[in-house]
Amino acid sequence: MSDLSIVLRSLRTRLLSTTISVASVAVAVALLLVLLSLRESATQAFRRGSGNAHLMVGADASPLVVVLNGLFYANPPSRSIPHAKAQEIRTSFPWAWSVATQLGDSYRGSPLVATEPALFTAFEPVAGRPFQFRTGAAFDRPFQVVVGAQAAAMHGLRVGDKIVTTHGSWGSREGGHQHENHPCEVVGTLEPTGSAHDRALFTALETSWVIHAEERLEREEASHTGEADGDAHADDAGHDHDHGHIHVEVADLTDEDRLVTDILLRLPTRPGSDASAAMQSQYDRLRRDPTITVAQPAQEVGRLFAIVGSIDEILLAMALAVLVSSGIGILLSLYNSMEMRRRHIAILRVLGTSAGRVFGMVLAEAAIIGLLGAVGGVLLTLVAGSVAAELVEARVGLVLDSMPPVRTVIAVVAGSVVLAMLAGVLPAIRAYGTPIVRHLGAID
Repeated sequence: MSDLSIVLRSLRTRLLSTTISVASVAVAVALLLVLLSLRESATQAFRRGSGNAHLMVGADASPLVVVLNGLFYANPPSRSIPHAKAQEIRTSFPWAWSVATQLGDSYRGSPLVATEPALFTAFEPVAGRPFQFRTGAAFDRPFQVVVGAQAAAMHGLRVGDKIVTTHGSWGSREGGHQHENHPCEVVGTLEPTGSAHDRALFTALETSWVIHAEERLEREEASHTGEADGDAHADDAGHDHDHGHIHVEVADLTDEDRLVTDILLRLPTRPGSDASAAMQSQYDRLRRDPTITVAQPAQEVGRLFAIVGSIDEILLAMALAVLVSSGIGILLSLYNSMEMRRRHIAILRVLGTSAGRVFGMVLAEAAIIGLLGAVGGVLLTLVAGSVAAELVEARVGLVLDSMPPVRTVIAVVAGSVVLAMLAGVLPAIRAYGTPIVRHLGAID
């Protein structure tokens, strides 16, 4: 009988304890691999999703909040930029391009981004990869909608469909009122980009401006219900009424209606270069304006991961602690089994098995437990990582890898086997020193 056969038979004899040890290693390895995978792929996904805009101007409290709300749609921005200020910013420098957005509405929980057609030609949601249309084309007038890949799949939207958008947060399907008087037509769907833009819908700025202008005027009219109908209608001269609903045309919009929440800006660069010599000067100039908040998207993403980096380290330390505890479990399982196996070991020694071979067989048992557990952990990671990646994609719109790089997987598997072998050293020493005569004397 070969040494491997003896080792495998020993493992089968202690099937329950072997299974528990393998399971503990598998859980520890899976936890470590999932954390490593999500940590690395989340960093790449956020950096990838910041796009090719050099600067981003908003009115939220901090640059990080501007980026998270404006590019990753974490929440609707809390404040808007007046029309005059937006025009001042966009004409204050010969930008390579500038694109304004207005956020605040949604469709069944997905953010609705009111913007300009230039978003689809100038802005790259992933640097080096512009938007690509799967079907249809960009909107060319108000009340048309282009749908991101994930939003199209989630809501089953196709070109030609009519939708009714909702005012309010996209964090919930409830709580906002629907813009029933202004259904929008789907005119295009986008290819996946692997960024948060996949879960958004896009429409013209005028769509949002007209809807909210009508709502503003209706609120103003409602606040004057004590006045005569004739006076109330006179106050709204220039706007049509139909059964109590105020109709606003694009030509009727005032500067008060033409608000935006964010402005994406890109500076001129040399061909083949992403850097601009004017970056720092323009960033500093805009920052001196106390009425706006200026952010560098790529820099803010870096700061975000600097903030959460310590949390990542804590989670990784916990995963390593779980892996070490599984090694301790292997040690205890093998060590306690030595007492019951001393007679078996003594017989092997009498049959010519050297103490060194016995030592090696115990280490082999530990290594097999570690290897089986590591392989089980990799399989568990494929399942758990896929579930975690789907949840992140559904909630944030970022596409994450469910597995870390192959070299990382190999390193974790090898480390698990080595750790299991280290855990088997003490039981192996105990087996190595088993007295033959004493334990053979008890055999009858």
